Amino acid sequence: MSVMIVFLVLGAFLLFAVCTGTLWWMLHAWRTPENYESTSFPGDGLPTAHSFSVIVPCRDEPYEVMAATVQRLLNQTHGRVEIVVSVGDDDVETAERAWMLAALYPRHVKVSVNGDPVKNKPRQLNSALRFCTGDIVGIIDAESLTAPGLLARIDATFQLTSADVVQGAVHLVNYRSRWFTLRNCLEYRIWFRSRLHGHANSGFIPLGGNTVFVWRHLLEQIEGWDGDCLAEDCEIGVRLSAMGKHVVCLYDPALTTLEEAPTTVKAFVKQRTRWSLGFMQVLAKGDWKKLPTWQRRLSGWWTLVQQYAIALAGVLLPVAFVTAVACSLPTGIVMVTYVPLIPLMLTVVFEVLVLREFGRDMNFKIGLRDYLLLVVSTPFYQALLLYSAMAAAVKFQRRNFSWDKTPHAGTHLGVVPKGVISAQGQGA
Repeated sequence: MSVMIVFLVLGAFLLFAVCTGTLWWMLHAWRTPENYESTSFPGDGLPTAHSFSVIVPCRDEPYEVMAATVQRLLNQTHGRVEIVVSVGDDDVETAERAWMLAALYPRHVKVSVNGDPVKNKPRQLNSALRFCTGDIVGIIDAESLTAPGLLARIDATFQLTSADVVQGAVHLVNYRSRWFTLRNCLEYRIWFRSRLHGHANSGFIPLGGNTVFVWRHLLEQIEGWDGDCLAEDCEIGVRLSAMGKHVVCLYDPALTTLEEAPTTVKAFVKQRTRWSLGFMQVLAKGDWKKLPTWQRRLSGWWTLVQQYAIALAGVLLPVAFVTAVACSLPTGIVMVTYVPLIPLMLTVVFEVLVLREFGRDMNFKIGLRDYLLLVVSTPFYQALLLYSAMAAAVKFQRRNFSWDKTPHAGTHLGVVPKGVISAQGQGA
C-alpha cells in the first residue's frame, strides 16, 4: 500500500509541476501590457536592405501543396527573394514536382537534392544551405502559406534590432478537420503568440522550425543543423542560445504563416512522438549546459526534461487510477491526487479566452460547438500527448531515431478565410 501511495503522490506532483509550468509560459504575452506590446512587428514601411534565401523542405508532397507554398513566396512584396526547394534523391515524384516549379519560375526557384543515405529534414536543410546566396536564410515548411508582406517586415526587424535570429508566427487553420485539430490549432496559437516570446526573453529558446530567419553567415559558421536530431529547430535554438545570440520573436495576425494540422490520430501521434524524441536528444546532447547563467541552464533543463516528466506521468496515471478504485486511501492522499486539476482547470479557462481571440484575429466564426469541444476534448488530447511522450521515451531507450514525416493533405488550402488574405495583403 505504501508503494502505491508513493506512486500516487509522485504522479500528482509531476502533473502539477508540468501543468503549472505550462500555464506560466502560456500566460507570458498577456501577463503585462508591456509584454503584449513587445510581441509586435516593428518597422512598417521601412525600405528593404537585405536579400533572402527561403528553403522549402519537401518530402512526399502533393503538387498543389508545394505550388501554393511557392506561389505565396513569389507574391512577396520584398524584391530580393530566392526560393530553394529541397528534396531527397529517393523521393522521385516530389523531386519531379520541384523541377516543374523551377522550370516555371527559373529566375526565382532553385532545387536542392539531398543524397545522404539517412533521410530527414535537417539533412535536406544542410544541402539546401549550400545553394543559398541571400543575406538571410528563412525556413518555410512545404505546406505553409506566407503573407505577402512577411519578408519585408522581417527585413525591417533585422534592421531595427540587433537580432541574429527572427522567429515569426505560425497558425494551424483547419480547426474543424477532426476532434483534436481545434486543440492542435490553439496549442500552436499559444506557442507562437506567447510561449516562444517568453523563452526568447529568458535567453533560452527552442526555435520553431517554420518561419524562422537566420543570418546566412551565422548558419555557415555553426555548420548548419544537426543532421541526426529529430527536433532540428529546437537543437539549433539551444546552440544559438548557448552562444548568446539575440533571438527576436514577433507576432502580427496579418503576417502569420498559415499551415495544416495533422488530420489523423496516427499522424498526430507520430508527429508528437518525433518532437518529444527530438527534445530528449537535445537534452542528452547537453548544449544547454553551456548557457552562461544557472537561471538559464535551469530554464533550459526544465523545458527539455518535461517530455520525460510527461512520459513518467503517463506511466503513473493508470497505476494511480487502479489504486484509487481498488484501495481505500487516506483522505489526505485522495486530496493530493486532485491538486493537478487546479492548474489544469485554470489552463482550460485561459484557453477558452484565447480561442475567442484566435477567432477574432483569423476571422473564424467560433461557435458554442467549438468552445464545448475545446473543453470536452481536453482529457483525450492530453492522453495523446502522454502516449506520445511515452512512445518517445521507449524509442530513445532503443536508440530508434528514424524519421516519421507528417503527411500533408492540403486541407488548409480551402480553410483560409478571405478576410485573412485581404488583411495579410494590407499588412504589407
